[in-house]
Amino acid sequence: MTLPTTPLVTVFGSLHYDIMVDAPDRPRKGETVTGHAWHPKCGGKGGNQAVSAARAGVRAAMIGAVGDDDFGRALLANLDRAGVDRRFVRVASGAGSGISVAIFDAGGDYGAVIVSGSNLTLGEADVMAASDVVARTAVLLLQNEVPEAANIAAARAVKAKGGRVVFNAAPARKLSDDFLALVDILVVNAIEAEFLAGVAVVETLDSAAQAARRLVDLCPVAIVTAGGKGVACCERTGEAFALPAIPVKVVSTHGAGDEFVGALAAGLARGDAMRVAVTAANAASALLVSTPEAERQGI
Repeated sequence: MTLPTTPLVTVFGSLHYDIMVDAPDRPRKGETVTGHAWHPKCGGKGGNQAVSAARAGVRAAMIGAVGDDDFGRALLANLDRAGVDRRFVRVASGAGSGISVAIFDAGGDYGAVIVSGSNLTLGEADVMAASDVVARTAVLLLQNEVPEAANIAAARAVKAKGGRVVFNAAPARKLSDDFLALVDILVVNAIEAEFLAGVAVVETLDSAAQAARRLVDLCPVAIVTAGGKGVACCERTGEAFALPAIPVKVVSTHGAGDEFVGALAAGLARGDAMRVAVTAANAASALLVSTPEAERQGI
């Protein structure tokens, strides 16, 4: 595949083969719940965001790692179907592909467990191997499902070529100052905002805006998604706005955050202003959560 010279969104991150389980409720500690269906899905926050960016109409590339197994082959085929350049997704010898198991309740909410597998083998060598992609990257997407040292290497390489770094701090974990200094735009959900901003709870649009104002101490731009309440954005320059969620009938919330981040990156790569990019991302995630899983590839 020959990369064009048009703006490119590159995702450096995780690929997981997901097992999705439908159940009346999520089990509590020590409880066994009888589910009624399950199905596989190609995911990982990195993979999801790459597919989302491609779906939003920009060139998207993925730097990652899968195992030499059936799950890994399925993950590569999924990127191919989505039109994502996956030349630099390495097949890791001796490591199984990353997987997750997500349990959905009757309301469409879910809880998940991930096993990172091959994703933990990512490092600076993967960044160096993808130097031609790095040189063309307008926006780099990072998440917390790979080692921080690998994220730092990717961020440094892209910023050295003039690209911007969007970091989705999911799942929540402690971050080094060295890494945060490389991040241009931080995107978190309510739980991650509570962890990083030190606020008691983020459950309204106002509290999301308050958390975003605190988070600009860490990064120049902070975006807090608050699920069905909406999204708040604050820039260190003083610009701030909040958008309510678009009213839709929710089928499943799985993947909503990744759809938001991928669509946001696509808008930024095209040169959209922050409010325009966030508005489009808000709409994209609303469309996703109102679309059944089996029909999402057709969005």
